[in-house]
Amino acid sequence: MTPPDWQLPPGVDRGLWDYLHATDMVAGYDAQMAVSPLAAADVAFCERWFPTPGRLLDLGCGTGRLCLHFAAKGYDCVGVDLSDEMLGKARATAAAAGVQIEWLKTNLVELDELPARSFDYAACLFSTLGMVRGPDNHAKVVANAFRLLKPGGRFILHAHNRYFAGLGFGRVVGQWWRTLAGRADAGDITMSQAYGGAPLTLHHFTCRQAVDLLTAAGFGVREVFPVGTDGKRARPAALAYGFLLLGERGPSGP
Repeated sequence: MTPPDWQLPPGVDRGLWDYLHATDMVAGYDAQMAVSPLAAADVAFCERWFPTPGRLLDLGCGTGRLCLHFAAKGYDCVGVDLSDEMLGKARATAAAAGVQIEWLKTNLVELDELPARSFDYAACLFSTLGMVRGPDNHAKVVANAFRLLKPGGRFILHAHNRYFAGLGFGRVVGQWWRTLAGRADAGDITMSQAYGGAPLTLHHFTCRQAVDLLTAAGFGVREVFPVGTDGKRARPAALAYGFLLLGERGPSGP
């Protein structure tokens, strides 16, 4: 049953709800990811910073590509998503592959059911954080990642670049002015959905904004990797499609 707008979960608007429950999108999602250089860059970055088996949390796991990859290597994986359709595909793929993964349907803004300091690694990849609506909810997702990691735990975030040239000159200039003016909608880019439904708004981050999100939650930022559409390091960094960031929780503290 589709809830009315006023009953949508925190951080979720109608466009995101429609996207998460688009069966055509879910059916073709794995095929798209299999040929995406950006998806490959996500996994390669995680492999570099998650070097030894441990407990891994994927925030916005979709059809389970990250969990499936690391579960096959002996990691204890938990995938979290709000889409029944995505999780159904993830469960079926994991069963066919013969790997054990825990799948949890819940909102990334509200993860109180998971115990603190219970994971070695966490990731929130590609456009996931940008789909969450509102800066307060962005901060809650990152704060949840920090709370759930053990001391010394590592968190990888993939954020889209607000000033990516591929967005078009007019749109980039508009975003620059909105950012300079401190507009509340700075970084929000709305587009029609290929699979129907309400328009989908994705928040695009400046590199500084993404770094500040991590440090405000308590993370030390160990690396920022500007990634191009080909999945390689973008040069200059200002032209990157997005940023892969590695945050590390300190060895002590609350």
